[in-house]
Amino acid sequence: MAVTGSGAEQTLDPVVVTGSGAEQRAFDTPYAVGVVDADALRSAGPMVNLSEALIRVPGLVVDLRNNYAQDLQISSRGFGARASFGVRGIRLLTDGIPAAGPDGQGQVSHFDLAGAERVEILRGPFSALYGNSSGGVIALVSSAPKERAFTLDADAGSAGLHQLRVGVAAPFEGGFSLRASASAFEFDGFRPHSAARRTFGNARLGWDGDTDRVVVVLNSIDQPAQDPLGLTRAQFDADPDQTTPQATQFDTRKTLAQTQAGAQWQHRFADTGPLQRSAIALYAGQRGVTQWQAIAPATQASPRHPGGVIDFDRSYGGIDARLFWRWDGVRLVTGMSADNQREDRRGFENFSGSGAAQVLGVTGTLRRDEDDRARSRDVYAQAEVNLPGAVTASAGLRHGRLAIASTDKYLSNGDDSGELRFDYTTPVAGLRWQPAPEWSVYASAGRGYEAPTLGELAYRPDGNPGFNTDLRAQRSRQWELGAKWRAAALGIAVDAAVFQADTSDEIGVQTNAGGRSTYQNVGRTRRRGAELSASWRIAPEWRTQLAATVLDATYRDSFLACAGVPCSAPTVPVPAGNRIAGTLPTSGFAEIVWAPGPAEFALEARGQGQRPVNDVNSDFAAGYAMLALRALWRTDLGPGRLELLGRVDNLANRRVAGSVIVNESNQRYFEPAAGTSLLISARWRQRF
Repeated sequence: MAVTGSGAEQTLDPVVVTGSGAEQRAFDTPYAVGVVDADALRSAGPMVNLSEALIRVPGLVVDLRNNYAQDLQISSRGFGARASFGVRGIRLLTDGIPAAGPDGQGQVSHFDLAGAERVEILRGPFSALYGNSSGGVIALVSSAPKERAFTLDADAGSAGLHQLRVGVAAPFEGGFSLRASASAFEFDGFRPHSAARRTFGNARLGWDGDTDRVVVVLNSIDQPAQDPLGLTRAQFDADPDQTTPQATQFDTRKTLAQTQAGAQWQHRFADTGPLQRSAIALYAGQRGVTQWQAIAPATQASPRHPGGVIDFDRSYGGIDARLFWRWDGVRLVTGMSADNQREDRRGFENFSGSGAAQVLGVTGTLRRDEDDRARSRDVYAQAEVNLPGAVTASAGLRHGRLAIASTDKYLSNGDDSGELRFDYTTPVAGLRWQPAPEWSVYASAGRGYEAPTLGELAYRPDGNPGFNTDLRAQRSRQWELGAKWRAAALGIAVDAAVFQADTSDEIGVQTNAGGRSTYQNVGRTRRRGAELSASWRIAPEWRTQLAATVLDATYRDSFLACAGVPCSAPTVPVPAGNRIAGTLPTSGFAEIVWAPGPAEFALEARGQGQRPVNDVNSDFAAGYAMLALRALWRTDLGPGRLELLGRVDNLANRRVAGSVIVNESNQRYFEPAAGTSLLISARWRQRF
């Protein structure tokens, strides 16, 4: 767990909401939960990507792909590591509002890190209480304004990075408050054809009354980006700064536009009975994406091919309502949630004309047109009971139903319509014992459930039209043992955990031909490991922090995989004992900080082990260690406050793969990390 705050304001016991739905000290939870506070977010970089700061949390891997046409790669204890696009297997929340669809696939591009009070990360069995596809939970909590202030931030860095952000925050009479910001980000990229722009706006409106609290969050993002694609092993070894020729040949790129609104209303009841308060969260949004891919026109000659341009418009919304109860020594949360997603998905050829007049990288003839829908309905309950002997018992249960359907409106290549329903029940239980004020030990266990996404169900492996009705949800049994120690007098906080998750019917790729990927259940897998997080206030001006993870993630059953493209049937054996593609056996972060007065200087180190790029484990991204330096200086200037940040990342200019595209059908697995990178940030805060 991260120590929150900086300087004299640091505390060993941050308050979290994730896991129980109610505020409690992270020290008091019977599960592993990490906190990254606003100071850590601000010192980690330009506050654009979660990958900047979440390296501080053990068990969590967030890779910066240096490719803004693709979402961040995020995995928690190995769940989500094999996702080739989007975030899979992890529940994403911003102020209680889901950032993942009912089918379990999500995005984090609209997370407002500059306006965050903290980011909470839940790992382990209790994440099952967040429903389908919850190998972990990442929840952003926005900051409420405490004083009237205007902010102006400017960032400049390597590879043409520059950003300008303006904001205003103000509490008003009557309990009202406002926080709003807008930013413009541009990045040329250190590889050819990797430029990106990002325009982002976020507003938080709040009202606090005697018994009620209302928060409304609005945000909008527009992000066009070029896609440099991954590199083959030969390309990466020859020059990691190059771009594969297909990227420029087909002008691979992506445009993203999203607008979302959400509201939370909390009401405190009079203290006359067990019902303490209620909370309702509502949200709705629209997301539009167009992506031009590098697929040869000859490949699209098949009548079943969906085209080389993906284009969809998605509308989504939902509600979560819960009640908080309390009796003597008993706390109970009951609730229900409903989420809906509707998507108008189209596919086009990525070329026009033929022969010498053929033009690549444009939107051509329609090849796919369908209406996709996903809907989930869940009920849940979670209780905590104080027992004799400083023991606390926790238990929870969630029951839900996911319905997925597709209506095909492009019938010249067969009718791909279909629908499926998934029902799940995920129980969890935990015990916590506090033998001394500074010690806490716990054990927890639970069952997880991950249904296939719309994309994974879209096609049948036999080539016939319709849904892949043979694909089953993957189920997991998880347990965790942990200990937490807080020595306030010494300024020491330590969290340690060991865990194991056994999954049945793990979902993996089955075929990849004609531009269509199909999926199969590959049998049993096991993820087990250990996590350590520690921080120590060595002296008033010195502190250090450490996060380390060991993970063994393997297949327990053998199966067949594809060797490349085209692949109409898998033929390559994957033996039991192979590592799950994309998982890291070891990862870690450490820093030593010297903070004399208004200045702060830090040396950071991060490292990771070898990562398999595919299920057959025929190649690996090499492990590495990197060093970074940062310097921070804050000073008051009249009614304002100036903050200057300087960072040098990858001091030794290590040329490594920062992320991999798992099971990439063209074997373009490797996405290079940047070499030595510089960042200078100036942030001005003016009270009014």
